[in-house]
Amino acid sequence: MSIGTLPLTDLAPLAVMLPVLGAAVTFMLVRRPRAQITVTVSALVLTLVLDALLLAAVWDTGIAAVHLGGWPAPLGITLVVDRLSALMLVVSALVTLAVLLYASAQGLINRDEGGPVSIFHPTFLILVAGVSNAFLAGDLFNLYVGFEILLTSSYVLLTMGGTAQRIRAGITYVVVSVLSSVVFLIAIAMIYAATGTVNMADLAVKLGELPTDVQMVLHVLLLVGFGIKAAVFPLSFWLPDSYPTAPAPVTAVFAGLLTKVGVYAMIRTETLLFPGEHVNALLLVVAALTMVVGILGALAQTDIKRILSFILVSHIGYMIFGLGLATEAGLAATVYYVAHHITVQTALFLVTGLIENRAGTANIDRLGSLAKVSPFVSVLFLVPALNLGGIPPFSGFLGKVGLLRGGVEQATPLAYTLVGVSLLVSLLTLLVVVRVWTRAFWRRVEDVEHPPAQLVAAYERAVARGERPRPLEPGLVLPTTALVGLTLVFTVAAGPLFALADEAATDMLDRSPYIAAVLDDAAAERAAATLSVDPTEVHDARK
Repeated sequence: MSIGTLPLTDLAPLAVMLPVLGAAVTFMLVRRPRAQITVTVSALVLTLVLDALLLAAVWDTGIAAVHLGGWPAPLGITLVVDRLSALMLVVSALVTLAVLLYASAQGLINRDEGGPVSIFHPTFLILVAGVSNAFLAGDLFNLYVGFEILLTSSYVLLTMGGTAQRIRAGITYVVVSVLSSVVFLIAIAMIYAATGTVNMADLAVKLGELPTDVQMVLHVLLLVGFGIKAAVFPLSFWLPDSYPTAPAPVTAVFAGLLTKVGVYAMIRTETLLFPGEHVNALLLVVAALTMVVGILGALAQTDIKRILSFILVSHIGYMIFGLGLATEAGLAATVYYVAHHITVQTALFLVTGLIENRAGTANIDRLGSLAKVSPFVSVLFLVPALNLGGIPPFSGFLGKVGLLRGGVEQATPLAYTLVGVSLLVSLLTLLVVVRVWTRAFWRRVEDVEHPPAQLVAAYERAVARGERPRPLEPGLVLPTTALVGLTLVFTVAAGPLFALADEAATDMLDRSPYIAAVLDDAAAERAAATLSVDPTEVHDARK
Protein backbone atom coordinates (compact mmCIF):
# COMPACT_ATOMS: atom_id res chain seq x y z
CA MET A 1 0.00 0.00 0.00
CA SER A 2 1.37 3.40 -0.91
CA ILE A 3 0.49 7.07 -1.26
CA GLY A 4 1.55 7.94 -4.78
CA THR A 5 5.11 6.66 -5.02
CA LEU A 6 5.64 6.78 -1.25
CA PRO A 7 5.17 3.46 0.55
CA LEU A 8 2.72 3.94 3.38
CA THR A 9 5.07 2.27 5.84
CA ASP A 10 7.52 5.16 5.35
CA LEU A 11 5.10 7.19 7.47
CA ALA A 12 5.77 4.93 10.48
CA PRO A 13 7.83 7.60 12.32
CA LEU A 14 4.65 9.69 12.53
CA ALA A 15 3.25 7.11 14.98
CA VAL A 16 5.82 8.50 17.42
CA MET A 17 5.96 12.10 16.25
CA LEU A 18 2.22 12.84 16.23
CA PRO A 19 1.85 12.26 20.01
CA VAL A 20 5.07 14.20 20.66
CA LEU A 21 3.88 17.19 18.64
CA GLY A 22 0.49 16.94 20.34
CA ALA A 23 2.22 16.96 23.73
CA ALA A 24 4.14 20.12 22.81
CA VAL A 25 0.93 21.91 21.81
CA THR A 26 -1.03 20.79 24.88
CA PHE A 27 1.82 21.89 27.14
CA MET A 28 1.41 25.40 25.75
CA LEU A 29 -2.31 25.20 26.51
CA VAL A 30 -2.01 24.35 30.20
CA ARG A 31 -4.48 27.10 31.17
CA ARG A 32 -7.07 25.98 28.61
CA PRO A 33 -8.22 22.47 29.54
CA ARG A 34 -10.90 22.17 26.86
CA ALA A 35 -8.41 23.13 24.16
CA GLN A 36 -6.03 20.55 25.61
CA ILE A 37 -8.69 17.87 25.28
CA THR A 38 -9.35 18.84 21.66
CA VAL A 39 -5.68 18.69 20.73
CA THR A 40 -5.06 15.42 22.61
CA VAL A 41 -8.06 13.66 21.11
CA SER A 42 -7.13 14.91 17.63
CA ALA A 43 -3.55 13.67 18.01
CA LEU A 44 -4.72 10.24 19.17
CA VAL A 45 -7.33 9.93 16.42
CA LEU A 46 -4.71 10.76 13.78
CA THR A 47 -2.33 8.28 15.38
CA LEU A 48 -5.02 5.60 15.36
CA VAL A 49 -5.78 6.22 11.67
CA LEU A 50 -2.08 6.02 10.83
CA ASP A 51 -1.64 2.82 12.86
CA ALA A 52 -4.63 1.24 11.13
CA LEU A 53 -3.16 2.12 7.73
CA LEU A 54 0.18 0.61 8.76
CA LEU A 55 -1.58 -2.60 9.81
CA ALA A 56 -3.41 -2.73 6.48
CA ALA A 57 -0.13 -2.16 4.63
CA VAL A 58 1.66 -5.10 6.29
CA TRP A 59 -1.36 -7.42 6.68
CA ASP A 60 -0.45 -9.24 3.44
CA THR A 61 3.07 -8.04 2.67
CA GLY A 62 4.53 -8.84 6.10
CA ILE A 63 7.42 -6.58 7.10
CA ALA A 64 8.76 -3.15 6.17
CA ALA A 65 11.64 -1.12 7.59
CA VAL A 66 12.18 2.63 7.71
CA HIS A 67 15.77 3.92 8.01
CA LEU A 68 15.69 7.34 9.66
CA GLY A 69 17.91 10.01 8.14
CA GLY A 70 18.78 7.73 5.23
CA TRP A 71 21.37 5.86 7.31
CA PRO A 72 21.32 2.18 6.37
CA ALA A 73 21.13 -0.54 9.01
CA PRO A 74 22.93 -1.36 11.20
CA LEU A 75 24.44 2.14 11.40
CA GLY A 76 21.32 4.25 11.75
CA ILE A 77 18.04 4.13 13.64
CA THR A 78 15.60 1.70 12.07
CA LEU A 79 11.88 1.42 12.71
CA VAL A 80 10.33 -1.91 11.75
CA VAL A 81 6.65 -2.43 10.97
CA ASP A 82 5.52 -6.05 10.90
CA ARG A 83 2.24 -7.78 11.68
CA LEU A 84 2.98 -8.02 15.40
CA SER A 85 4.10 -4.42 15.91
CA ALA A 86 1.30 -3.03 13.71
CA LEU A 87 -1.36 -5.00 15.61
CA MET A 88 0.04 -3.79 18.93
CA LEU A 89 0.05 -0.20 17.65
CA VAL A 90 -3.62 -0.35 16.63
CA VAL A 91 -4.78 -1.99 19.87
CA SER A 92 -2.75 0.42 22.02
CA ALA A 93 -4.11 3.42 20.10
CA LEU A 94 -7.68 2.23 20.58
CA VAL A 95 -7.38 1.72 24.33
CA THR A 96 -5.42 4.93 24.93
CA LEU A 97 -8.06 6.91 23.02
CA ALA A 98 -10.85 5.38 25.11
CA VAL A 99 -8.94 6.03 28.34
CA LEU A 100 -8.18 9.59 27.29
CA LEU A 101 -11.88 10.33 26.66
CA TYR A 102 -12.78 8.81 30.04
CA ALA A 103 -10.07 10.74 31.86
CA SER A 104 -11.00 14.02 30.18
CA ALA A 105 -14.64 13.61 31.15
CA GLN A 106 -13.64 12.75 34.71
CA GLY A 107 -11.42 15.81 34.90
CA LEU A 108 -14.18 18.12 33.70
CA ILE A 109 -16.77 16.55 36.00
CA ASN A 110 -14.52 16.73 39.05
CA ARG A 111 -12.98 20.04 38.02
CA ASP A 112 -9.58 18.39 38.29
CA GLU A 113 -10.23 17.28 41.87
CA GLY A 114 -8.98 13.70 41.72
CA GLY A 115 -9.09 13.90 37.94
CA PRO A 116 -6.51 14.99 35.36
CA VAL A 117 -4.67 18.21 36.07
CA SER A 118 -3.30 20.39 33.29
CA ILE A 119 -0.10 18.35 32.95
CA PHE A 120 -2.07 15.15 32.34
CA HIS A 121 -2.59 15.61 28.60
CA PRO A 122 1.02 16.26 27.51
CA THR A 123 2.24 13.50 29.81
CA PHE A 124 -0.34 11.06 28.47
CA LEU A 125 0.70 11.81 24.88
CA ILE A 126 4.35 11.31 25.76
CA LEU A 127 3.37 7.94 27.22
CA VAL A 128 1.67 7.02 23.92
CA ALA A 129 4.80 8.10 22.03
CA GLY A 130 6.96 5.87 24.23
CA VAL A 131 4.68 2.89 23.66
CA SER A 132 4.72 3.42 19.89
CA ASN A 133 8.49 3.83 19.86
CA ALA A 134 8.95 0.59 21.80
CA PHE A 135 6.73 -1.36 19.39
CA LEU A 136 8.51 0.02 16.31
CA ALA A 137 12.10 -0.08 17.59
CA GLY A 138 14.45 -2.03 15.35
CA ASP A 139 17.45 -1.76 17.68
CA LEU A 140 17.94 -2.39 21.37
CA PHE A 141 19.00 1.13 22.27
CA ASN A 142 15.93 2.69 20.67
CA LEU A 143 13.85 0.13 22.57
CA TYR A 144 15.61 1.29 25.74
CA VAL A 145 14.73 4.90 24.87
CA GLY A 146 11.10 3.88 24.49
CA PHE A 147 11.14 2.25 27.92
CA GLU A 148 12.67 5.35 29.50
CA ILE A 149 10.00 7.57 27.95
CA LEU A 150 7.44 5.22 29.47
CA LEU A 151 9.14 5.36 32.86
CA THR A 152 9.26 9.16 33.01
CA SER A 153 5.71 9.77 31.88
CA SER A 154 4.21 6.90 33.89
CA TYR A 155 5.79 8.19 37.12
CA VAL A 156 4.14 11.58 36.57
CA LEU A 157 0.77 9.96 35.89
CA LEU A 158 1.08 7.57 38.81
CA THR A 159 1.78 10.31 41.35
CA MET A 160 -0.73 12.80 39.96
CA GLY A 161 -2.60 14.43 42.81
CA GLY A 162 0.39 14.22 45.16
CA THR A 163 -1.24 12.10 47.88
CA ALA A 164 1.08 10.28 50.27
CA GLN A 165 -0.20 6.89 49.09
CA ARG A 166 0.47 7.73 45.43
CA ILE A 167 3.92 9.10 46.18
CA ARG A 168 4.85 5.88 48.05
CA ALA A 169 3.53 3.75 45.20
CA GLY A 170 5.36 5.95 42.71
CA ILE A 171 8.65 5.54 44.54
CA THR A 172 8.28 1.76 44.51
CA TYR A 173 7.42 1.84 40.81
CA VAL A 174 10.37 4.08 39.94
CA VAL A 175 12.90 2.06 41.95
CA VAL A 176 11.83 -1.18 40.32
CA SER A 177 11.65 0.38 36.86
CA VAL A 178 15.09 1.95 37.22
CA LEU A 179 16.45 -1.42 38.32
CA SER A 180 15.05 -3.08 35.21
CA SER A 181 16.41 -0.25 33.06
CA VAL A 182 19.87 -0.63 34.57
CA VAL A 183 19.83 -4.36 33.88
CA PHE A 184 18.67 -3.69 30.32
CA LEU A 185 21.35 -1.01 29.78
CA ILE A 186 24.08 -3.34 31.09
CA ALA A 187 22.84 -6.00 28.69
CA ILE A 188 22.97 -3.53 25.80
CA ALA A 189 26.53 -2.50 26.69
CA MET A 190 27.68 -6.12 26.91
CA ILE A 191 25.96 -7.02 23.63
CA TYR A 192 27.58 -4.08 21.86
CA ALA A 193 30.97 -4.99 23.30
CA ALA A 194 30.57 -8.57 22.08
CA THR A 195 29.09 -7.89 18.63
CA GLY A 196 29.70 -4.25 17.73
CA THR A 197 26.02 -3.61 16.99
CA VAL A 198 22.65 -3.11 18.67
CA ASN A 199 20.52 -3.48 15.55
CA MET A 200 18.25 -6.46 16.19
CA ALA A 201 18.34 -7.80 12.62
CA ASP A 202 22.14 -7.67 12.69
CA LEU A 203 22.20 -9.21 16.17
CA ALA A 204 20.05 -12.09 14.93
CA VAL A 205 23.12 -13.17 12.98
CA LYS A 206 26.02 -12.08 15.18
CA LEU A 207 24.72 -13.34 18.53
CA GLY A 208 24.66 -16.87 17.16
CA GLU A 209 28.41 -16.64 16.48
CA LEU A 210 29.24 -16.00 20.15
CA PRO A 211 30.26 -18.76 22.60
CA THR A 212 27.30 -20.51 24.18
CA ASP A 213 28.05 -19.33 27.72
CA VAL A 214 28.29 -15.69 26.58
CA GLN A 215 24.99 -16.03 24.74
CA MET A 216 23.35 -17.39 27.87
CA VAL A 217 24.55 -14.49 30.05
CA LEU A 218 23.27 -11.91 27.56
CA HIS A 219 20.05 -13.83 27.09
CA VAL A 220 19.29 -14.01 30.82
CA LEU A 221 20.12 -10.33 31.36
CA LEU A 222 17.60 -9.29 28.72
CA LEU A 223 14.96 -11.62 30.12
CA VAL A 224 15.43 -10.27 33.65
CA GLY A 225 15.16 -6.67 32.47
CA PHE A 226 12.07 -7.35 30.38
CA GLY A 227 10.61 -9.74 32.97
CA ILE A 228 10.51 -6.97 35.58
CA LYS A 229 8.64 -4.71 33.16
CA ALA A 230 6.27 -7.54 32.22
CA ALA A 231 5.70 -8.43 35.92
CA VAL A 232 6.50 -12.14 35.66
CA PHE A 233 7.13 -14.15 38.83
CA PRO A 234 9.22 -13.57 40.94
CA LEU A 235 9.65 -10.06 39.51
CA SER A 236 5.99 -9.06 39.87
CA PHE A 237 5.90 -8.08 43.57
CA TRP A 238 5.79 -4.37 42.77
CA LEU A 239 2.72 -4.27 40.54
CA PRO A 240 -0.25 -4.87 42.91
CA ASP A 241 1.00 -2.14 45.26
CA SER A 242 1.73 0.41 42.52
CA TYR A 243 -1.17 0.37 40.07
CA PRO A 244 -4.28 0.48 42.33
CA THR A 245 -3.33 3.80 43.96
CA ALA A 246 -3.57 5.80 40.73
CA PRO A 247 -6.79 7.34 39.35
CA ALA A 248 -8.99 4.85 37.48
CA PRO A 249 -8.03 5.89 33.92
CA VAL A 250 -4.31 5.89 34.74
CA THR A 251 -4.57 2.47 36.36
CA ALA A 252 -6.52 1.24 33.33
CA VAL A 253 -3.87 2.21 30.78
CA PHE A 254 -1.04 0.99 33.02
CA ALA A 255 -2.61 -2.40 33.67
CA GLY A 256 -3.87 -2.91 30.16
CA LEU A 257 -0.87 -1.73 28.18
CA LEU A 258 2.44 -1.15 29.96
CA THR A 259 3.12 -4.73 31.06
CA LYS A 260 2.41 -5.88 27.49
CA VAL A 261 5.31 -3.75 26.25
CA GLY A 262 7.55 -5.93 28.43
CA VAL A 263 5.92 -9.08 27.02
CA TYR A 264 6.45 -7.72 23.50
CA ALA A 265 10.15 -7.22 24.22
CA MET A 266 10.39 -10.79 25.54
CA ILE A 267 8.77 -12.07 22.34
CA ARG A 268 11.37 -10.25 20.24
CA THR A 269 14.17 -11.59 22.43
CA GLU A 270 13.05 -15.21 22.19
CA THR A 271 12.16 -15.27 18.51
CA LEU A 272 14.63 -12.92 16.86
CA LEU A 273 17.71 -12.67 19.07
CA PHE A 274 17.93 -16.00 20.88
CA PRO A 275 15.80 -18.58 19.07
CA GLY A 276 15.95 -22.20 20.12
CA GLU A 277 15.24 -24.15 23.26
CA HIS A 278 17.87 -22.68 25.58
CA VAL A 279 15.48 -21.31 28.21
CA ASN A 280 12.13 -22.70 27.09
CA ALA A 281 11.79 -25.01 30.09
CA LEU A 282 12.61 -22.10 32.42
CA LEU A 283 10.00 -19.92 30.72
CA LEU A 284 7.36 -22.62 31.15
CA VAL A 285 8.15 -22.98 34.85
CA VAL A 286 8.05 -19.18 35.29
CA ALA A 287 4.73 -19.08 33.41
CA ALA A 288 3.20 -21.67 35.73
CA LEU A 289 4.40 -19.88 38.87
CA THR A 290 3.22 -16.52 37.56
CA MET A 291 -0.25 -17.92 36.91
CA VAL A 292 -0.57 -19.61 40.29
CA VAL A 293 0.93 -16.88 42.48
CA GLY A 294 -1.08 -14.18 40.74
CA ILE A 295 -4.45 -15.89 41.08
CA LEU A 296 -3.80 -16.87 44.71
CA GLY A 297 -3.09 -13.22 45.44
CA ALA A 298 -6.37 -12.25 43.74
CA LEU A 299 -8.31 -14.70 45.90
CA ALA A 300 -7.06 -12.96 49.05
CA GLN A 301 -8.07 -9.40 48.04
CA THR A 302 -11.22 -7.39 48.67
CA ASP A 303 -10.49 -4.24 46.65
CA ILE A 304 -11.50 -4.65 43.00
CA LYS A 305 -8.44 -2.76 41.74
CA ARG A 306 -6.09 -5.03 43.68
CA ILE A 307 -8.04 -8.09 42.55
CA LEU A 308 -7.64 -7.06 38.92
CA SER A 309 -3.95 -6.24 39.46
CA PHE A 310 -3.26 -9.75 40.75
CA ILE A 311 -5.32 -11.26 37.92
CA LEU A 312 -3.20 -9.20 35.54
CA VAL A 313 -0.06 -10.80 36.95
CA SER A 314 -1.66 -14.23 36.66
CA HIS A 315 -2.60 -13.76 33.02
CA ILE A 316 0.87 -12.58 32.08
CA GLY A 317 1.69 -16.22 32.78
CA TYR A 318 -0.56 -17.32 29.90
CA MET A 319 1.45 -15.15 27.51
CA ILE A 320 4.76 -16.54 28.77
CA PHE A 321 3.28 -20.05 28.41
CA GLY A 322 2.79 -19.59 24.66
CA LEU A 323 6.21 -17.96 24.33
CA GLY A 324 7.89 -20.84 26.18
CA LEU A 325 6.33 -23.38 23.84
CA ALA A 326 8.33 -21.76 21.00
CA THR A 327 6.01 -23.25 18.38
CA GLU A 328 3.93 -21.54 15.74
CA ALA A 329 0.69 -22.52 17.48
CA GLY A 330 1.88 -21.31 20.88
CA LEU A 331 3.32 -18.07 19.58
CA ALA A 332 0.24 -17.26 17.49
CA ALA A 333 -1.99 -17.85 20.52
CA THR A 334 0.27 -15.53 22.55
CA VAL A 335 -0.03 -12.75 19.96
CA TYR A 336 -3.82 -13.04 19.97
CA TYR A 337 -3.99 -13.30 23.76
CA VAL A 338 -1.83 -10.21 24.30
CA ALA A 339 -4.06 -8.10 22.04
CA HIS A 340 -7.22 -9.49 23.65
CA HIS A 341 -5.97 -8.98 27.19
CA ILE A 342 -5.02 -5.33 26.63
CA THR A 343 -8.63 -4.47 25.83
CA VAL A 344 -10.29 -6.66 28.47
CA GLN A 345 -8.08 -5.56 31.34
CA THR A 346 -8.36 -1.89 30.44
CA ALA A 347 -12.15 -2.16 30.15
CA LEU A 348 -12.47 -3.76 33.59
CA PHE A 349 -10.44 -1.01 35.24
CA LEU A 350 -12.60 1.65 33.59
CA VAL A 351 -15.72 -0.15 34.82
CA THR A 352 -14.17 -0.17 38.29
CA GLY A 353 -13.85 3.59 37.96
CA LEU A 354 -17.58 3.75 37.21
CA ILE A 355 -18.26 1.70 40.34
CA GLU A 356 -16.19 4.11 42.43
CA ASN A 357 -17.97 7.03 40.83
CA ARG A 358 -21.39 5.61 41.70
CA ALA A 359 -20.72 3.93 45.08
CA GLY A 360 -17.74 5.83 46.48
CA THR A 361 -15.60 2.71 46.96
CA ALA A 362 -14.26 -0.34 45.09
CA ASN A 363 -14.05 -2.57 48.18
CA ILE A 364 -16.40 -5.53 47.71
CA ASP A 365 -16.88 -5.85 51.48
CA ARG A 366 -18.62 -2.47 51.42
CA LEU A 367 -20.55 -2.87 48.16
CA GLY A 368 -23.98 -4.29 47.45
CA SER A 369 -27.08 -3.87 45.27
CA LEU A 370 -25.14 -2.31 42.41
CA ALA A 371 -27.30 -4.23 39.95
CA LYS A 372 -30.24 -2.24 41.33
CA VAL A 373 -28.38 1.03 41.68
CA SER A 374 -26.79 0.91 38.23
CA PRO A 375 -27.97 -1.96 35.99
CA PHE A 376 -25.93 -0.81 33.00
CA VAL A 377 -22.67 -0.86 34.98
CA SER A 378 -23.46 -4.44 35.99
CA VAL A 379 -23.64 -5.40 32.30
CA LEU A 380 -20.45 -3.49 31.53
CA PHE A 381 -18.67 -5.43 34.28
CA LEU A 382 -20.13 -8.84 33.46
CA VAL A 383 -19.11 -8.99 29.79
CA PRO A 384 -15.34 -8.42 30.19
CA ALA A 385 -15.35 -10.37 33.49
CA LEU A 386 -16.69 -13.48 31.75
CA ASN A 387 -14.23 -12.84 28.94
CA LEU A 388 -11.37 -12.70 31.44
CA GLY A 389 -12.61 -15.93 33.03
CA GLY A 390 -12.44 -17.72 29.69
CA ILE A 391 -16.15 -18.42 29.22
CA PRO A 392 -17.07 -19.43 25.64
CA PRO A 393 -17.52 -17.97 23.10
CA PHE A 394 -15.54 -14.93 24.25
CA SER A 395 -12.05 -14.14 23.03
CA GLY A 396 -10.52 -15.13 26.37
CA PHE A 397 -11.80 -18.65 25.78
CA LEU A 398 -10.50 -18.70 22.21
CA GLY A 399 -7.06 -17.46 23.23
CA LYS A 400 -6.78 -20.02 26.01
CA VAL A 401 -7.89 -22.81 23.68
CA GLY A 402 -5.11 -21.77 21.31
CA LEU A 403 -2.56 -21.94 24.12
CA LEU A 404 -3.87 -25.31 25.33
CA ARG A 405 -3.73 -26.68 21.80
CA GLY A 406 -0.11 -25.58 21.52
CA GLY A 407 0.70 -27.30 24.82
CA VAL A 408 -1.03 -30.53 23.81
CA GLU A 409 0.70 -30.53 20.41
CA GLN A 410 4.11 -30.24 22.07
CA ALA A 411 3.20 -33.32 24.15
CA THR A 412 5.98 -33.05 26.76
CA PRO A 413 5.44 -33.59 30.50
CA LEU A 414 6.15 -29.91 31.21
CA ALA A 415 3.75 -28.77 28.48
CA TYR A 416 1.02 -31.05 29.82
CA THR A 417 1.66 -29.64 33.30
CA LEU A 418 1.17 -26.11 31.96
CA VAL A 419 -2.06 -27.20 30.29
CA GLY A 420 -3.36 -28.42 33.66
CA VAL A 421 -2.20 -25.30 35.48
CA SER A 422 -3.83 -23.10 32.82
CA LEU A 423 -7.16 -24.85 33.24
CA LEU A 424 -6.99 -24.58 37.03
CA VAL A 425 -6.08 -20.90 36.95
CA SER A 426 -8.85 -20.21 34.47
CA LEU A 427 -11.38 -21.78 36.85
CA LEU A 428 -9.98 -19.79 39.78
CA THR A 429 -10.16 -16.59 37.71
CA LEU A 430 -13.81 -17.29 37.04
CA LEU A 431 -14.31 -17.90 40.77
CA VAL A 432 -12.74 -14.54 41.62
CA VAL A 433 -14.78 -12.49 39.15
CA VAL A 434 -18.00 -14.30 40.11
CA ARG A 435 -17.28 -13.48 43.77
CA VAL A 436 -16.96 -9.80 42.85
CA TRP A 437 -20.13 -10.02 40.74
CA THR A 438 -22.27 -11.64 43.42
CA ARG A 439 -21.06 -9.56 46.36
CA ALA A 440 -20.88 -6.15 44.73
CA PHE A 441 -23.87 -6.36 42.41
CA TRP A 442 -26.38 -8.79 43.91
CA ARG A 443 -25.89 -8.78 47.68
CA ARG A 444 -28.46 -6.58 49.36
CA VAL A 445 -27.05 -3.32 50.61
CA GLU A 446 -28.89 -3.94 53.90
CA ASP A 447 -26.57 -6.91 54.49
CA VAL A 448 -23.41 -4.85 54.05
CA GLU A 449 -21.56 -3.63 57.13
CA HIS A 450 -20.72 0.07 56.94
CA PRO A 451 -21.73 0.74 53.31
CA PRO A 452 -20.65 4.15 51.98
CA ALA A 453 -23.23 6.89 52.44
CA GLN A 454 -23.01 7.58 48.70
CA LEU A 455 -24.07 4.00 47.91
CA VAL A 456 -26.89 4.05 50.46
CA ALA A 457 -28.26 7.29 49.02
CA ALA A 458 -28.08 5.91 45.48
CA TYR A 459 -29.84 2.72 46.57
CA GLU A 460 -32.60 4.62 48.33
CA ARG A 461 -33.20 6.70 45.22
CA ALA A 462 -33.25 3.54 43.08
CA VAL A 463 -35.93 1.81 45.19
CA ALA A 464 -38.07 4.90 45.76
CA ARG A 465 -41.40 4.61 43.99
CA GLY A 466 -41.53 6.47 40.72
CA GLU A 467 -37.80 7.30 40.69
CA ARG A 468 -35.23 5.97 38.29
CA PRO A 469 -31.53 5.43 39.11
CA ARG A 470 -29.49 8.57 38.62
CA PRO A 471 -28.04 8.43 35.07
CA LEU A 472 -24.34 7.92 34.70
CA GLU A 473 -22.14 10.60 33.20
CA PRO A 474 -22.11 10.01 29.40
CA GLY A 475 -18.49 11.12 29.17
CA LEU A 476 -17.50 8.23 31.44
CA VAL A 477 -19.94 5.62 30.15
CA LEU A 478 -19.47 5.99 26.40
CA PRO A 479 -15.69 5.30 26.31
CA THR A 480 -16.15 2.39 28.69
CA THR A 481 -18.97 0.97 26.59
CA ALA A 482 -16.91 1.36 23.42
CA LEU A 483 -14.01 -0.50 25.01
CA VAL A 484 -16.29 -3.30 26.22
CA GLY A 485 -17.62 -3.47 22.66
CA LEU A 486 -14.04 -3.73 21.39
CA THR A 487 -13.53 -6.81 23.56
CA LEU A 488 -16.43 -8.39 21.68
CA VAL A 489 -14.82 -7.51 18.34
CA PHE A 490 -11.97 -9.86 19.25
CA THR A 491 -14.57 -12.62 19.46
CA VAL A 492 -16.45 -11.75 16.27
CA ALA A 493 -13.25 -11.19 14.27
CA ALA A 494 -11.34 -14.08 15.85
CA GLY A 495 -10.86 -15.83 12.49
CA PRO A 496 -9.02 -13.00 10.69
CA LEU A 497 -7.14 -12.05 13.84
CA PHE A 498 -5.91 -15.60 14.41
CA ALA A 499 -4.90 -15.77 10.74
CA LEU A 500 -2.89 -12.57 11.25
CA ALA A 501 -1.37 -14.01 14.43
CA ASP A 502 -0.42 -17.21 12.59
CA GLU A 503 1.34 -15.21 9.88
CA ALA A 504 3.11 -13.11 12.50
CA ALA A 505 4.27 -16.25 14.32
CA THR A 506 5.53 -17.78 11.07
CA ASP A 507 7.58 -14.68 10.26
CA MET A 508 9.00 -14.45 13.78
CA LEU A 509 10.07 -18.08 13.88
CA ASP A 510 11.56 -17.86 10.37
CA ARG A 511 13.50 -14.61 11.08
CA SER A 512 14.70 -14.29 7.48
CA PRO A 513 11.84 -11.91 6.43
CA TYR A 514 12.69 -9.56 9.31
CA ILE A 515 16.40 -9.64 8.56
CA ALA A 516 15.86 -9.16 4.83
CA ALA A 517 13.57 -6.18 5.40
CA VAL A 518 16.09 -4.38 7.62
CA LEU A 519 19.54 -5.16 6.17
CA ASP A 520 20.87 -4.34 2.70
CA ASP A 521 21.31 -7.02 0.05
CA ALA A 522 24.90 -7.92 0.90
CA ALA A 523 24.26 -8.08 4.64
CA ALA A 524 21.06 -10.06 4.12
CA GLU A 525 22.86 -12.61 1.96
CA ARG A 526 25.61 -12.97 4.57
CA ALA A 527 22.90 -13.49 7.15
CA ALA A 528 21.30 -16.16 4.97
CA ALA A 529 24.60 -17.99 4.77
CA THR A 530 25.14 -17.78 8.53
CA LEU A 531 21.59 -18.91 9.31
CA SER A 532 21.71 -21.67 6.67
CA VAL A 533 18.76 -20.13 4.82
CA ASP A 534 18.26 -20.35 1.06
CA PRO A 535 19.40 -16.95 -0.34
CA THR A 536 16.43 -16.98 -2.73
CA GLU A 537 14.13 -16.87 0.31
CA VAL A 538 15.88 -13.75 1.51
CA HIS A 539 15.67 -12.24 -1.97
CA ASP A 540 11.97 -13.01 -2.16
CA ALA A 541 11.43 -11.51 1.30
CA ARG A 542 13.18 -8.30 0.26
CA LYS A 543 10.97 -8.08 -2.83
